[in-house]
Amino acid sequence: MKNTLDFSEIRDWKQFEDLVMAYFELLKIEEKDIVDVKVRPSGVGSDGGRDLLVIFSVNDGVVSFERRWVVQCKFQDGNVLQRDVANVNIPSLIHQYGADGYLLVCKGSVSSGVTNMFEGLIAECRFNYKYEIWQGEQFKHRLLTKFSLHPLFFPEYHEYTELKNRRLEP
Repeated sequence: MKNTLDFSEIRDWKQFEDLVMAYFELLKIEEKDIVDVKVRPSGVGSDGGRDLLVIFSVNDGVVSFERRWVVQCKFQDGNVLQRDVANVNIPSLIHQYGADGYLLVCKGSVSSGVTNMFEGLIAECRFNYKYEIWQGEQFKHRLLTKFSLHPLFFPEYHEYTELKNRRLEP
């Protein structure tokens, strides 16, 4: 039984991608300004830097509009290095899918080379594309309040929290 939400409960890269997909699909239910979320996986085989295409339909109170994100998931134990993402032309990938940005979601951390690469993409961007990185700890923090995902992806942690909650009940 685990007393913290831990990615060691995730078996492999496919389950990690499923977790990221489920996280985005859950936002449709939980976030009041998000009208709809469509998550399109890239499929089996080489993905060219895109594991998911996430399409949000958002309402800002005046008008509804769409936001598209190309999402790359990295399920590796060590740091994600620049060479792990350097073979992808990220701005071209964003353009290819008519997206607004690129999100790298990692199980662990990224190297300073990846951080510098993303900072360079932001500084040089002429098209107002967004470039974001969710390192493992950041993603886990987002997942802590997504209780419906815990039994599916973190069963040991879910068991611990259920047991703890039962002990707290009068």
